[in-house]
Amino acid sequence: MPLLTYLHVALVTRLAALRRDGERGDSPVPTAVIIFGLVTAALAVTLLVKNRAEDWMNAVPTAP
Repeated sequence: MPLLTYLHVALVTRLAALRRDGERGDSPVPTAVIIFGLVTAALAVTLLVKNRAEDWMNAVPTAP
C-alpha cells in the first residue's frame, strides 16, 4: 500500500508542476494550418504536373 500512496503523491505533484508551467508550446491549430497549406500546395503542384503531362502526351503524333 505505501507504493500506491507514493505513486499517487508523485503523480499529483507532477500534475501540479505542469499546471504551474504556463509555457508549454504552441497549440496544435497553427501546426494544422501549416500542414493544410502544405497539402494544398502539393495537390496544386501534382495537378499542374498531371495536366502538363497529359497535354504533352496528347501532342505526340500517332503513327498512321
